Amino acid sequence: MKTKSKRKILIIVLSIVMVLLIAGDWALSVIIYNENFNQRFESDEAFIRRVEDFDGLQRTKYEFASNKGQKLTGYLYTTEEKPHGIVVMAHGFGGGGHNSYMDCANYFAHHGYCVFAYDATGNDESEGEGVGGLPQGVIDLDYAITFVEESGNFPDLPIVLFGHSWGGYSVCSVLTYHPEVKAVIACSGFNSSSDMFEAEGKKQAGNGIYLILPFVKLHERMKYGGYASNTAMDGFSESDAAIMILHSLDDEVVPAKYGYDIYYEKYKDDSRFRFIHFQDKGHNYFNDETYRDEFNAEFDKWLETLDYDYNVSENKERFSKDRADYIHKNLDREKRFNSLDLELFGDFVGFYDEKIHGVIKSEEAFEK
Repeated sequence: MKTKSKRKILIIVLSIVMVLLIAGDWALSVIIYNENFNQRFESDEAFIRRVEDFDGLQRTKYEFASNKGQKLTGYLYTTEEKPHGIVVMAHGFGGGGHNSYMDCANYFAHHGYCVFAYDATGNDESEGEGVGGLPQGVIDLDYAITFVEESGNFPDLPIVLFGHSWGGYSVCSVLTYHPEVKAVIACSGFNSSSDMFEAEGKKQAGNGIYLILPFVKLHERMKYGGYASNTAMDGFSESDAAIMILHSLDDEVVPAKYGYDIYYEKYKDDSRFRFIHFQDKGHNYFNDETYRDEFNAEFDKWLETLDYDYNVSENKERFSKDRADYIHKNLDREKRFNSLDLELFGDFVGFYDEKIHGVIKSEEAFEK
């Protein structure tokens, strides 16, 4: 009897220990997740793009609610040119909202499209103490597309999507909820939200990341429901949209194996997919970086002339002001904000046009 009682006690103790260990791992996972992804992001004021930086570009501000009632701010970008489609843009993670993609919006707006670009939850002009997590990008895009379609503020035109990085994941995954979208361009994206936690975690913890990855997936599932488990591949299977996938094989922010390689393996022979890969263009390959590099070199020289240590906390406010003053006085806004790879964006427009014009022609034929 005593032996059996001791065994029962031992089992109970071990069970309690296991529960505590699991609870501890779960709590640790949530803390690490929030530190990496649940932050608020603001665009660098010194490099804020203004609509006046782009000839002929106009914009109208809108606000719309996302899943928890938080107000998101978006802008409809237009020109005098009559559009034949609407590009809904989803921005990347960590640099603030859509402002750094205004040059992309400008190009599309001058080449046959009006553009709706918004700041996701926890970014720039939109509400939210933090992003919350990567599935929030899919949620916000879902609500943005619905706003474009149902608010009555936008022309009734075919919708296409454009996204980079976090936005690249979002524009693909959201197809599950919006199969009516006609075409998607996804740059440097990833297949699932947990993939990015794995990619970032391996840099910091090596293979130890796999011990907490199941808890991260559970946390996201509890917080975001089906949005968390929905992937880009799920979106592809639920949609007939034309898909263009771009990635650079040396991308260290989003390694190609978490997105491009997965898609290519399944869809390389599918005519509705177009794949473009680069060898050495990193995570961002929209712009000619010549002027940026020149400016950064001059900025580094300026840093050496400062008569105080700008890395010391007590000099933080002083340096922030001096830095902003230097940038405002020396930045050539025309060169910095109008440096898109025009050949690449010409391909983007051609890809959209091919799909949109096909839709327009078929609709006209139906009416006749």
